[in-house]
Amino acid sequence: MNIRPEEVSTIIRQELQHFGTELRSRGVGQVIQVGDGIARVHGLSDAMAGELIEFPGGVMGMALNLEEDNVGCILLGPEREIHEGDTARTTGRIVEVPVGEPLVGRVVNALGQPIDGKGPIAATEFRPTETRAPGVIERQPVKEPLQTGLKAIDAMIPIGRGQRELVIGDRQTGKTAVCVDTILNQKGKGVYCIYVAIGQKQSTVARVVHTFEQHGAMDYTTVIVATAADPASEQYLAPYAGCSMGEYFRDSGRHALVVYDDLSKHAVAYRQISLLLRRPPGREAFPGDIFYLHAFLLERAAKLSDELGGGSLTALPIIETQMGDVSAYIPTNVISITDGQIYLESDLFFAGVRPAVNVGLSVSRVGGNAQIKAMKQVAGRLRLDLAYYRELQAFAQFASELDPSTKAQLNRGERLVELLKQPLHETLPVEQEVMLLWVGTNGYLDDLPVSAIHTFERQFITFVQNRHPQLLESIREKKTLTDEMVETMKTAVQEFKTEFKV
Repeated sequence: MNIRPEEVSTIIRQELQHFGTELRSRGVGQVIQVGDGIARVHGLSDAMAGELIEFPGGVMGMALNLEEDNVGCILLGPEREIHEGDTARTTGRIVEVPVGEPLVGRVVNALGQPIDGKGPIAATEFRPTETRAPGVIERQPVKEPLQTGLKAIDAMIPIGRGQRELVIGDRQTGKTAVCVDTILNQKGKGVYCIYVAIGQKQSTVARVVHTFEQHGAMDYTTVIVATAADPASEQYLAPYAGCSMGEYFRDSGRHALVVYDDLSKHAVAYRQISLLLRRPPGREAFPGDIFYLHAFLLERAAKLSDELGGGSLTALPIIETQMGDVSAYIPTNVISITDGQIYLESDLFFAGVRPAVNVGLSVSRVGGNAQIKAMKQVAGRLRLDLAYYRELQAFAQFASELDPSTKAQLNRGERLVELLKQPLHETLPVEQEVMLLWVGTNGYLDDLPVSAIHTFERQFITFVQNRHPQLLESIREKKTLTDEMVETMKTAVQEFKTEFKV
């Protein structure tokens, strides 16, 4: 092999031309204490709040406490490899997660790493977990409905795209079921969904993922998991990671829905971290900035202005109450941050009213703006009828004889309550909801036994789909009830009642 000197000199000359001296400074410190998922590092005087800190064994940490003589870090991995006296380095990077289409259909941890065994995620774009919420000028009012497919919610506590609606109630009252049904109902509606499981049992999360797979919802859903078995640092980061993934779709002019299940456990994880970092405790031992923590997260849900693409991020945070106490610290905090709440009551749940929505305590501060006109036309009367029914029900328990109008009102209310019940994971398109609610509020169910309501519902929908298919199509397209449609509905229900056998 001949080596020619001119070739060697040419290569050296080229290398010298392109040679650049690029200096990168990295802060280096020494671990002075480690344990309980917390590491204290001395010497990182240039560390930023929220910066990633690199520890031995490739474990990363996040700088949370910037004190005079040390930096308190939460560890985002096992602490087995880290010992007192080890070297820790700053990275100059803030905690970020992968975002974009490659994450759709995947189950990931709080750092966006896949845990579903389907191989690596080929994400090209990353976003910081903590970003600034859009300002007032960058937003527009919430006026586009986000249908849940649940009659009780779409009629009386409507949710709009860009809204923050709290789902609150005791354990085992169907909070997760309401949010899962909402995600299932977004099929084919161009809404990307992110389900964040915080502090749940692994078996519970597996069951939710299985439900999504069964109903084809994983085609547009990302699941972020930080279970009770994971470190508190991951439970703390999970909702922020989910929010950043949703913001990617919002900022590209699309629509996203993020469910935080649940923020009570998120607050407990943050309390654990704060107490270990020796931050002063406040009410119920939570740190003073717990309100800021949730406000900072939920403010990022918004409907952007048309100039910014008109995308939206809707948030459905879940809060678990103890013995129905909505006046506790975390529930009152989140109620004051959100645009309304869906309150699920244990007594209703055990009485078989599911979803167990307490209409009196539930509210949507967006109101009718988040409903199509047809739903407004049938729902206004429904809330009044139900409120009147609840009031009469209390008196009727003590009255021996009731006048005919009171009996009729009680009779109507009983059937409306039955009509609003819905089996698990059986959501309805909005045109079917409107039609059934119109039938209920106009007294066509008053002469039926309560036990026959569900059979009537199912058979009536099939009847209309076969005999009057244009009716449902018209409601879906025009989004309002014309006199002609009302006449068609009257004819349809009268026809069907002659054939219906109890």
